[in-house]
Amino acid sequence: MSTAYSDEIVNKINSYTTLSNRDKIDRLLEIDATQYTNLGKDSSKSQKELVKRNSKYIYKVIKGIDVSLGNMFLQHQDK
Repeated sequence: MSTAYSDEIVNKINSYTTLSNRDKIDRLLEIDATQYTNLGKDSSKSQKELVKRNSKYIYKVIKGIDVSLGNMFLQHQDK
């Protein structure tokens, strides 16, 4: 499984001053979507849990940019 995720990349995107908040969120959600796209039926339980933990971190970063949107993602992930 190959994902384009790392905390370093997420933090770097969040620190960009040349991007609008909307662009930051779009890039973060693109990383999140890529992770889930790369999961398959043959993915192990630990791989699926890792992607979920990564998503939670991304959503917390999004919450730092837009509180209501971040909260919405975090609440829906837990359902």
